[in-house]
Amino acid sequence: MIIYNVTVNIDESVHDEWLHWMKSEHIPQVLATGKFKEAKLTRVLVEEEKGGVTYSTQYRAFSRESLDDYYKYDAETLRNDGLKRFADKMLAFRTELEIIDEFTVNFE
Repeated sequence: MIIYNVTVNIDESVHDEWLHWMKSEHIPQVLATGKFKEAKLTRVLVEEEKGGVTYSTQYRAFSRESLDDYYKYDAETLRNDGLKRFADKMLAFRTELEIIDEFTVNFE
C-alpha cells in the first residue's frame, strides 16, 4: 500500500480560505478520481521560522498503479487549481510512503 503525502505551508493571510477549499473542494476532488481509499488532513505541530501554517494530507492509494494513474491523468489539473488560487502564498512538496506493516493495540 502506498501513501501519497502532500505537505503544504500556507501563508496566514489565506489560511482560512485555503483550509475551507481543502476540506470542501480539493480533498473531495482527489478522492473522486477513484485512485485513493481515504485521506487524512493533519496539521504539522511545528513553529515555522518564516511563518505560515503547515499541513500534511495523506492519501492512501489503492495500489502503485492507482497512484501512477493519478499522476498521469489527474495530478496536473488538481495541482494547477491550487496554484491559481493561492500562487505564492503556498509552498508544497510531495512524498510517497510505502506501508511495510501496520500495528494496532488490542485492549481486550
